[in-house]
Amino acid sequence: MTTKTYQLETVSCPRCVAKIEGMLRKTAGVEKSEVMFNSSRVRVSFNEDTVSSETLKGSIAQLGYAVLSEK
Repeated sequence: MTTKTYQLETVSCPRCVAKIEGMLRKTAGVEKSEVMFNSSRVRVSFNEDTVSSETLKGSIAQLGYAVLSEK
Protein backbone atom coordinates (compact mmCIF):
# COMPACT_ATOMS: atom_id res chain seq x y z
CA MET A 1 0.00 0.00 0.00
CA THR A 2 1.27 3.45 -0.96
CA THR A 3 0.08 6.82 0.34
CA LYS A 4 0.63 10.00 -1.67
CA THR A 5 -0.41 13.59 -1.05
CA TYR A 6 -1.16 15.78 -4.03
CA GLN A 7 -1.17 19.57 -3.83
CA LEU A 8 -3.92 20.90 -6.07
CA GLU A 9 -4.14 24.34 -7.62
CA THR A 10 -7.47 25.09 -5.99
CA VAL A 11 -10.31 23.33 -4.25
CA SER A 12 -12.81 26.12 -3.82
CA CYS A 13 -15.95 24.53 -2.39
CA PRO A 14 -17.42 21.48 -0.64
CA ARG A 15 -18.85 20.33 -3.98
CA CYS A 16 -15.28 20.14 -5.32
CA VAL A 17 -14.32 17.92 -2.38
CA ALA A 18 -17.27 15.61 -3.04
CA LYS A 19 -16.47 15.44 -6.76
CA ILE A 20 -12.83 14.43 -6.21
CA GLU A 21 -13.55 11.99 -3.38
CA GLY A 22 -16.39 10.38 -5.34
CA MET A 23 -14.13 9.77 -8.34
CA LEU A 24 -11.33 8.35 -6.19
CA ARG A 25 -13.71 6.04 -4.28
CA LYS A 26 -14.77 4.50 -7.60
CA THR A 27 -11.18 3.95 -8.75
CA ALA A 28 -9.96 0.35 -8.54
CA GLY A 29 -7.02 0.03 -6.18
CA VAL A 30 -7.83 3.09 -4.07
CA GLU A 31 -8.21 2.08 -0.42
CA LYS A 32 -8.74 5.50 1.14
CA SER A 33 -8.86 9.13 0.06
CA GLU A 34 -9.20 12.41 1.89
CA VAL A 35 -9.54 15.85 0.34
CA MET A 36 -8.37 18.61 2.66
CA PHE A 37 -10.42 21.64 1.64
CA ASN A 38 -8.45 24.24 3.63
CA SER A 39 -5.08 23.32 2.12
CA SER A 40 -6.24 22.11 -1.34
CA ARG A 41 -4.55 18.75 -0.81
CA VAL A 42 -5.62 15.21 -1.50
CA ARG A 43 -4.20 12.23 0.41
CA VAL A 44 -4.71 8.88 -1.29
CA SER A 45 -3.81 5.37 -0.13
CA PHE A 46 -3.72 2.93 -3.02
CA ASN A 47 -2.35 -0.35 -4.32
CA GLU A 48 0.36 0.38 -6.90
CA ASP A 49 -0.17 -3.05 -8.47
CA THR A 50 -3.68 -1.91 -9.47
CA VAL A 51 -3.41 1.83 -10.12
CA SER A 52 -0.47 4.20 -10.58
CA SER A 53 0.11 7.63 -9.14
CA GLU A 54 0.21 8.98 -12.70
CA THR A 55 -3.26 7.54 -13.38
CA LEU A 56 -4.64 9.13 -10.21
CA LYS A 57 -3.13 12.51 -11.07
CA GLY A 58 -4.55 12.25 -14.58
CA SER A 59 -8.01 11.44 -13.25
CA ILE A 60 -7.90 14.42 -10.90
CA ALA A 61 -6.77 16.66 -13.77
CA GLN A 62 -9.64 15.40 -15.96
CA LEU A 63 -12.02 16.73 -13.31
CA GLY A 64 -10.47 20.16 -13.80
CA TYR A 65 -8.08 20.35 -10.84
CA ALA A 66 -4.39 20.89 -11.64
CA VAL A 67 -1.99 18.76 -9.58
CA LEU A 68 0.89 21.05 -8.63
CA SER A 69 3.05 18.63 -6.65
CA GLU A 70 3.23 15.16 -5.13
CA LYS A 71 4.67 13.95 -1.83
